Amino acid sequence: MAEIATATTTHENTNHGSPGADAAASAAEAALGVRNRLVITLLLISTFVVILNETIMGVALPRLMEDLSISASAAQWLTSAFMLTMAVVIPITGFLLQRYNTRPVFIAAMTLFSTGTLIAALAPGFTVLLVARVVQATGTAIMFPLLLTTVMTLVPAAHLGRMMGNISIVISVAPAIGPTISGAILSVLDWRWMFIIVLPIALTALVVGGILMKNVTTPTKTPIDVLSVILSALGFGGLVYGLSNLGAAGGGIGSVSGWLPLAVGALGLTAFILRQLSLQKRNRALLDLRTFRSRTFTFAIVMMAISMMALFGTIILLPIYIQTVLGLDTLTTGLMLLPGGLVMGLLAPLVGRLYDRSGPTRLLVTGSVIVSAVFWGMTLLNEHSAPWMVVAAHVTLSLGLALLFTPLFTAGLAAVRPELYSHGSAMVGTIQQLAGAFGTALFVTVMASVAASQLATGVTAVTATSAGIHAAFLCGAVISLFAIPAAFFIRRTPAVEGADADAPAGAHGH
Repeated sequence: MAEIATATTTHENTNHGSPGADAAASAAEAALGVRNRLVITLLLISTFVVILNETIMGVALPRLMEDLSISASAAQWLTSAFMLTMAVVIPITGFLLQRYNTRPVFIAAMTLFSTGTLIAALAPGFTVLLVARVVQATGTAIMFPLLLTTVMTLVPAAHLGRMMGNISIVISVAPAIGPTISGAILSVLDWRWMFIIVLPIALTALVVGGILMKNVTTPTKTPIDVLSVILSALGFGGLVYGLSNLGAAGGGIGSVSGWLPLAVGALGLTAFILRQLSLQKRNRALLDLRTFRSRTFTFAIVMMAISMMALFGTIILLPIYIQTVLGLDTLTTGLMLLPGGLVMGLLAPLVGRLYDRSGPTRLLVTGSVIVSAVFWGMTLLNEHSAPWMVVAAHVTLSLGLALLFTPLFTAGLAAVRPELYSHGSAMVGTIQQLAGAFGTALFVTVMASVAASQLATGVTAVTATSAGIHAAFLCGAVISLFAIPAAFFIRRTPAVEGADADAPAGAHGH
């Protein structure tokens, strides 16, 4: 973590007084660097632990259906409820991070996550387990924007790429290795151990963070707009709920339970946007949309949405393909997906250094071309494909995504005015959840619809599922093409783009 020490030192010391004053200033600067390094390290570790839980349930669903005697659609809610809660809570975090200090927000988030993990480990049945996942997700939703906002506040622009490389490990690798970890646990232990193993790690992060965490932001007493909170929950919650229902077993393109919440969500989101446009004139918006005045931030959000659709859609489809079509077990499934997760993690710091050296455009163009090429390649997978082809495709896809995430987070947030960092971070987290839900729903819905129509023609279940997965990857391949032109519009921001007539007095860049 040596780069954190470099990145978190403050700007050049301009004190040219006596040697004693210089020494005192140097000591103060060194102490500040140590404090910042400690705060960011604690947030990185804690965020990795909480985000890991977002995808850890995927491989476990068949086991949970058997042990808890629940249907596939009910089991899917253990993942969908997590994403739904994240989508509802994350938009509020922009306000929370402006209103409260770093330390109490961190303690609240890790307490919620640890409590949810404990309830899940002890859950006697499905209902309690579902409640536990909601409590877990509430803590998770706060941690990610807290990490991003703190890093944007503490780290000088020249070192942002390197630091965002570390954050990319958390954001991309944790969901990617979730299926691997759960597959390994389920091969030898009961499903409760997925939570029992995480609990002491979460509690340790809570205790150590509670003792060592420092306040690094300056709170402002902004009143909360209750109507915005309600409209946010209806808008973002309705969209994720509808998408989850479309993607769930028994749902589908014609599902009323999918389209009705989507319609409510679209209306709620429209009303929410209009409300924020009104409130932000008085700097009272729950989620300030002036972040989108930056062209770089806007294009970064578009590419991020496509990338997250690719990541979460693949995370849900590949285990189905490996287990249902190729007939391999959960442990083998997890092990086949592990190399891709490791590649993403190992490359993230390197990509951060490349960003600091040459900016985002080359990395994003290369990454988006690789991701699109892999999706077109995965349309060739069928029931006769060799397992090594799946591993090769997943590793190459992970390589492409590694080239995308760090530049997108860094260039996007660096283009936002400093007083809007908390809102930019909340926007990034919200888009992640919506894109993840959309990718999952789209891929699963296409797969299920095509498989059902194939079964009606009398083919085997394996052949039908293989055809459905082919159609889903084809759909992903077409969508991936849109990221390539967007990559050319994202440049490193030398000065903050978003500064305009509405900027409050004292707005400043890095």
